[in-house]
Amino acid sequence: MKTAVIGGGISGLTTAYLLMQKGIDVTLFEKNSYPGGNIKSEYLNGYLVEHGPSSTLETSPLLNKLFEELGILERKIYASEAAKKRYILKNGKLYALPMSPPAFIKSRLFSASAKFRLLKEPFIKTKSNELETIAEFTERRLGKEFLDYAINPFVAGVFAGNPNDLNVKSAFPKLYELEQKYGSLIGGMIKSRKERKQRNEESKQSAKTFSFKNGLIELVNTLFEKTQQIINTNSEVVDLRRIEGSYTVTYITGDHFETGSFDNVILCVPANLSSRLIKSFDKKLSAEFANIYYPPVTVIATGFKNADLKFVPDGFGFLIPEKEKRKILGTLWNSAIFRGRAPEGHSLLTNFIGGSRQPELALESDDTLLKIVMNELQSIMGVRGNPEFVKIIRWRQAIPQYSKNHAILTEKIESLQHNNPGLQICSNYYKGISVCDCIKNAYAAADKVQDSKKKSTVLSGEVSYA
Repeated sequence: MKTAVIGGGISGLTTAYLLMQKGIDVTLFEKNSYPGGNIKSEYLNGYLVEHGPSSTLETSPLLNKLFEELGILERKIYASEAAKKRYILKNGKLYALPMSPPAFIKSRLFSASAKFRLLKEPFIKTKSNELETIAEFTERRLGKEFLDYAINPFVAGVFAGNPNDLNVKSAFPKLYELEQKYGSLIGGMIKSRKERKQRNEESKQSAKTFSFKNGLIELVNTLFEKTQQIINTNSEVVDLRRIEGSYTVTYITGDHFETGSFDNVILCVPANLSSRLIKSFDKKLSAEFANIYYPPVTVIATGFKNADLKFVPDGFGFLIPEKEKRKILGTLWNSAIFRGRAPEGHSLLTNFIGGSRQPELALESDDTLLKIVMNELQSIMGVRGNPEFVKIIRWRQAIPQYSKNHAILTEKIESLQHNNPGLQICSNYYKGISVCDCIKNAYAAADKVQDSKKKSTVLSGEVSYA
């Protein structure tokens, strides 16, 4: 049974590796010369710069299982204790986001009326529907102020998105499930702890943040090392068709076209590429894939001497609510999160501009972007002078937005897969955007291929029950 994995980001690399471990004949097609997708880490002038994600959450035991098999478990590092502090900008000042009930009561981030409003949450009985946005869901259950100064900046930080546009069932499925199952978020969080313990899982609120000593690229490099014999780099898949029960993959390598026949195909590419490849299967769904929005985001990494900072960063960073009308989405304090991200006596601050909030700003010139960042850092953090290090990274299509109709879209994807046995979607526009989500989905995709192989073997009469 031959399987093609198309796309060598973290989803594709992990899927290909897992299939190899299961003894599946697998080929991975990657259009670039090196895999990894959005994950890239590099040392520049003593600073460790992450082009894409800089960390992920330890929410599933599958992560450590994978790292142990790869031999990199001991390379994993956890975020510092200080990184548990996360700040929100309000009226030009940074306030720590309260992480416990006592801290919430004492917090100056939320007004007394917002705190009393939260106490009503367990008694609100209305249940969400699958078309409800994050904004509608949050305001209904927690109130407007909580939406403006907690959820709005959080959504900007995770999705570079707007809670008014994103589907709560798809973007935050755990919250949606808490209401559906328990009728309350607060009550559900308490009751669900026991269930997660039985599954050996962590909630995203309590899960540890981690990376690797040399950044997330360590995971990519190790997966590539383990799978390079089955990876076709510089090979762009341009056509996919189902012919007499098998899949024909057409790809460009060098200056010529080649084809291959496969029993299974797993698409691990962005939505616009998937759109082209599924056109012969479902034209309407292909059009919907093409319309999935990826807003532009520009990352501006800045290095400063600690002497030039009003205070040395002591947390994860800060996020900015839309109501504050600022020109950056927020800033990560990388060197406070993980040791070794900046030279001794220096700090690395990574700033984000654009997203669906202000997409036009992400497209400004380098000089304009740096000026925006410096104005904001001077105003918010009291930064003095100029950075001694700057690296600008542009993502013209950054993170897929789980729009209001995304829950319906996922049903259509499931229907596509059902109607075309052997075809799977395993990409971050489907079931989760985080590195952890991509790894969990890769396990599910690989298991599905293995189950298919077992059924095929049984039907062919190759199994003996002696």
